[in-house]
Parts: sequence; C-alpha cells; structure tokens
Amino acid sequence: MDLQSIRREYLTGSLTREQLDPTPVVQFSRWLDQAIKMEMVDPTAMVVATVNADGQPSQRVVLLKGFDEHGFVFFTNYDSRKSQDIGANAKVSLHFPWYPIERQVLVCGVAEKVSAEQSRAYFNSRPRESQLGAWASPQSQVLASREEIMARFRSVSEKFADQEIPLPGFWGGFRVRPLRVEFWQGGANRLHDRFQYALQSSGHWQIDRLAP
Repeated sequence: MDLQSIRREYLTGSLTREQLDPTPVVQFSRWLDQAIKMEMVDPTAMVVATVNADGQPSQRVVLLKGFDEHGFVFFTNYDSRKSQDIGANAKVSLHFPWYPIERQVLVCGVAEKVSAEQSRAYFNSRPRESQLGAWASPQSQVLASREEIMARFRSVSEKFADQEIPLPGFWGGFRVRPLRVEFWQGGANRLHDRFQYALQSSGHWQIDRLAP
C-alpha cells in the first residue's frame, strides 16, 4: 500500500475570530447542531483519552450524553479500564472527529462522577436491553468466549424479568469539566484554522489562534 499518496484537500469552510462565541460551550453547541443537521454519522461520538497510574495512555469511543457550562457528560461502568484510569488520574481529553465536515473539537479537562440521581435518570431512559447489557458486562475484564457474555445476559434477563431494572451500583456518569477547548476547521494547503479557549483563574475564557 502506498500510504504516502493518500491525501485530500480541505476546502469546505473557514473559521475566523469573529465567528466565535465568547464561551466554548455555546460554540460547541453551534457546531454540534450543524453536524446533526448535516446528518453526519454519529455526531455525538467522541474519543475519551485517559492515562493510567503507570503513565500509559488509553483511548476509546463513547457517546456524549449531555453538556452545559459545567462540562461534557458520558456514562460507563465504574469498574472499566477508563474508570480505573480516571481514579488514578482525573485529567482526560475528549476528541470529536467530525472529519466528514472537516472539523474537530478537542477538550482537555478534569473528570468527576455525576450524581447518582443523574445516573439513574439516564439509565432509566435507556432501552431495556441496554439496561440489561450494563448489568451483564464486566466491562474491560477478560472473557473466555462470546457465549460467556451471552450467558450473563440471559441470566440477568431472567433475574429482572417482569420488573423494573435498577441502576447498577457499579455504573454511572462522568462529567469532564473543560480547562481547554480547541476548534479545528480544515483549510487549504494544510493551513487549518485552529482556535483555543483556555480557562483563566478569573473564570474568563481566553481565545487564541493556533498555528496549524
């Protein structure tokens, strides 16, 4: 394979300082709304990067399930690898790879657990099969076979048959409070537009253009 010849130009748009909202959450809301309206596949998918106690980075794709001025929320098993990493080092980064529309958003911040009430409210909104899946999966642990996880699923399905499925004590949400947010717009000749919001001690967001 000749990987060196695989390339394309980014020509769909540009990003100027005048187009930016003073706060990153409003700017993110604008871009997410545009991505949804353009029917981009999985616009809420984001890469969550963590670092474990040994300094080893790890990444995985999860779905954004809420955001506001306090941060970006996703849900997971609290015994998973990502949760263990966060327990050792709460500094994480998020990456929204909106390549089809030649945009990216990167978030660096600190993760914290959301309230049990918020986790329960979201868990109750999930399809029943997804609720059962949360109970069945010992996330990130080694499985002997596919049949093992399917057997666990059948077991919890029988356990909670004809009753409301409770929130697992090992399952819930994280909120990533942003300290730095970057908006990336592809540009011709690899001269991309990059703007970084950095949270200041005063609570003000400083906006700077970064070199591509």
